[in-house]
Parts: sequence; structure tokens; C-alpha cells
Amino acid sequence: MGRKTRKGHSRRAADELEEAQPLWRRPDFVVFWAAQTLSVLGDSFALIALPLLVLEATGSVARMGLLTAVGGAAAVLAAVFAGTVVDRVDRRRLLITCDLVRMVLYGLIPLVWAFGPRIWLLYAVLPVCEAVGMFFAVGYVTVVRGLVGTGRLTEANGRLNATAAAAGVLGPVGAGLVAAWTGPAAAVAVDAASFAASAVCMRWVRLRPRAGDDTPAPGRSTVRQDLRAGIAFLYRNPLLRSLTALLFGFSFLTLGLNDLVIYHLKHDLGHDDGTVGTVMAAGALGTIAGSLLVARIRGRFGFGTAWIGATALCGLACAGLGRAGTVPAVAVLAAGFLAGVGIAGTCSMSLRQEVTPEHLLGRVTSAYWTLQYSAAPVGAALLTWAAERWGTTPAALTAGTACVLLALTALLTPIRTARPAPPVGSGGAS
Repeated sequence: MGRKTRKGHSRRAADELEEAQPLWRRPDFVVFWAAQTLSVLGDSFALIALPLLVLEATGSVARMGLLTAVGGAAAVLAAVFAGTVVDRVDRRRLLITCDLVRMVLYGLIPLVWAFGPRIWLLYAVLPVCEAVGMFFAVGYVTVVRGLVGTGRLTEANGRLNATAAAAGVLGPVGAGLVAAWTGPAAAVAVDAASFAASAVCMRWVRLRPRAGDDTPAPGRSTVRQDLRAGIAFLYRNPLLRSLTALLFGFSFLTLGLNDLVIYHLKHDLGHDDGTVGTVMAAGALGTIAGSLLVARIRGRFGFGTAWIGATALCGLACAGLGRAGTVPAVAVLAAGFLAGVGIAGTCSMSLRQEVTPEHLLGRVTSAYWTLQYSAAPVGAALLTWAAERWGTTPAALTAGTACVLLALTALLTPIRTARPAPPVGSGGAS
């Protein structure tokens, strides 16, 4: 017994010493950081290329929104099962498998497109990739805490989001140039290659073993029971309950915004694919700013003020996008929207990681995202349909105003009085 106690103390001491180190001196976190940056770099190519493929073949923003809706619906369905899987398998192997599957599927698109446009392929590949991506995303959330510990979560998430956004600056520019020179299908090939690079990097990442008192109790449970366990945890926590309800509305209103911006630039303002990529890259600068500042903002003003202010910023930027008549104005508003998303999203994800027990983290994340995005695919289809029928100005104004109202509603919930975050490491978030 004494030997076990000494070993436990030694392990805790080693963990505390490791947590005191700057993030950039932790090899496993740095490799993981590089893998995700590469993956996002490729994803930013697909974010531009897939809507452009649809618009090029059909000329319809509603068809763009339908593709987004189909992909979103697949992600919601996968979220139901993702928590069960993530809490029961080797998480590193799961992430590698997800990367390899997406590499193969996205790689099919440019190969088939070489013989002519095949819209059906996009509707077949994207839902599967989005479903696999949901498994990856749930696993990703659980892995970060295992790499950095609870006390450095906001800092680590901020850094991951900031460098991902930096890749997002280069990606849209590159995607726009590649699409303009050789067609959007070639840009999708870059996304496939990025998943291969990410899988290679993940093979070198070592994760901490799960703590003995955090392992799930023996016995098997059904997917329904696991989802109910996650939902029950969210419901019992007043802050998480309020966040889930408000983010349900936010996701419904904004999932189709990317398609709306692309359509506005190409259809309303008459610009080419290169301009679309440049605007998306400029918008990603907002994510960088928000992600770098989030730890300081949350530490100084508290969770509630940071989240509510960021959500209100998203709404105001969204409302103005449809009326923006110049490319610089669209870029500035896109940057404002993504800055708000970066701050609010990092705050909410870090909070959930901080308060959820390790053995429930996958299931709680799964339930959280299932509830948050359950109506988002319908919202994306409605937003783009409304833009095609009545124009981008009323569609964006309506969605943005509703987002501001959601932020004001948060003032009546426990979000407003949420306590400030625990202190981040001495490195800050800069």
C-alpha cells in the first residue's frame, strides 16, 4: 500500500512538473499542434473548393446550402455514436484512422472530376467525411486535456485555434489561386494530402494513460444509455445547460454563412474564385486575433462577459455582411464574425473540458454537439434558400439580428454570472 502511495505521489509530482513547462517545450503537444495545423490547412482548401464545385456546376446557392445541410446532418448523426466510441477505444488510433479515411475519400473527388463534374459524388463523399470528422472532433477534445492538463486548457485551445487560423489564412488564398488556375477539384486534392500528413504526425504523439479513478465502471452500455448519460450531465449543470440551448440557436442561424458569403462575392459582387479565397483568408485573421486573445479576455472579464460579448459581435458582423458592397467590407465583417466565433467557441470548449470527468468527456462532448447541431443543417438549407429567393441582405440581416438576441438572452441565464476561468500558465495566450 505504501509503495502504491509513493508511486502515486511521484506520478502526481511528475505531472505537476510537466504542467509547469511552457507548451512549446512539450514534444507531444507540439507534434499534435503541427498535425492539426496541417489538417486545418487542407480543410481550408476544401472549405472553399467544395462550394465552388457546386456553384460551378449548378450556379445555385440553394444547392450549395443543401450540400452543407447533408454534411451537417451526417455529423449530427455521427455525434450520437461518437462519445461511446471515443470513451472506449484507443484515442490516438482513432484519430489516425479518421485522418486516413478522409484522405482516401477526399482523394476520390479530383480523380473522378477529371472525367467531368459529378455532383452526386459530393453528396456521397461529404456526409461520410463529416461523420468521420465528428468522431475525430470528439476525440480531439478528449486528447487536448490529456496532453496539457486542466489548468492550461484555455491557453492550449487558444494556441491550437490561432495556428489553425493562421493556416486558414494561407489555405483560402491557395485554394482560390488553385481553383482559378486549375479548377476547384485540384484544391480538394490538397485537403486529402493534408490528412495523410496529419496521420503521420499523430503516430509520434504519446498520450497520458487515463487516471485509474477516471476509468469507466465495468460493464457494457448501449449507445442510447451513453447519450442519455451525456445529456444528463449537461442538464444537471446549469451553465452547460444554458450554453447548449443558446448554441442550438446560434448553429441553426449561422451554419450556412460560409455559403452565403461565397455566393455574395461571386453572384452579387461579380468577383472570381481568387477573390473568394482572399476574403476568406482575411476573415481567418479574425480567428487568429480571437484565439490569441481569448485566454487574457476570459481571465480578465470572466467567462460570461467574454462569451456574451463574442456572440453579440458575431451577430452584428453577420447582420452587416449582406449589405457590404465592397470586397474590403466583406473581409472586415467576416474577420469580425470569426473573431467572435474564436473567442466564444474556445471559451465554451475549455469550460466543458474543465468541468467534465475524464471518463465522461467523450459522451458529454458527443451529447453537447448532437444537441447543438441537431437543427443546424435545416438552418443552413433555409438560410441559403432565403438568400436565393429574397437576396443575401435580408437573409444575413435576419440571421445576425437573431444572434444578437441570443447574446442578450444569455444575460438572463447563469452564463452572465459565470466565474472567471482558472489562471492560465505564465506564458499567457500571446
